[in-house]
Amino acid sequence: MVLSSNLSTPRLISLRASGGVISLWVGMAIEPQVKRAIVFIDGQNLFFGAKSAFGYRWPNYAVDRLAAAVCAQQGWQCAGVRFYTGVPEPGDNTFWNQFWNAKLAAMGTRGVKIFRRGLRYRNQTVKLPGGGSHTFLVAQEKGIDIRIALDIVHAVRAKLCDVALVFSQDQDLSEVADEVRFISTDQGRWFKIASAFPSSPTSHNTRGINKTDWIRVDRALYDTCIDPVDYRPRRP
Repeated sequence: MVLSSNLSTPRLISLRASGGVISLWVGMAIEPQVKRAIVFIDGQNLFFGAKSAFGYRWPNYAVDRLAAAVCAQQGWQCAGVRFYTGVPEPGDNTFWNQFWNAKLAAMGTRGVKIFRRGLRYRNQTVKLPGGGSHTFLVAQEKGIDIRIALDIVHAVRAKLCDVALVFSQDQDLSEVADEVRFISTDQGRWFKIASAFPSSPTSHNTRGINKTDWIRVDRALYDTCIDPVDYRPRRP
């Protein structure tokens, strides 16, 4: 992990004086006492992380609670929650379309800003041990990571927050950390970017996003943030 709480890069300069050479650090931003955090949540990435770590079979998280809990744990002020997910069309998967429509509507009443995209499906073929093959449909999200990256950059440029907390393990977002570092240096201010993810001995992926602080969410914390409402429609 290559992590730094202060993304502004200080420089050491030397000045000549009558008594010799004086070395000074310049460009070191002051860490704010109150740190405003905006939370960016990749819904599908968080679900698969919780499934791998804790065995949950559907997205049972309450993202407003989860964001608030992690921010409180880190001593940050939660200044906003943004949720991103792909949703299947009714003709492709009625069950999950109804689930997400109900869950996203409830999130909106709790102040969560929502970005949704239609899921695209493609055929994927795998070879079977006996020499045959099997073809099945695979759902793919398009544009979620790009939207998260753009929203993080906008929030930093507009000075809307001091911390970007990303619930994701998608390494495509590692480049955002570099961009945020450049912006914070230009603005001369302190900034942190962190990635949070479910973690347990059964987790398949044990890494956060490169170049960010990693925050591992254990089951004890996650379970305090489960949504009490099950939005799954009853199957006929």
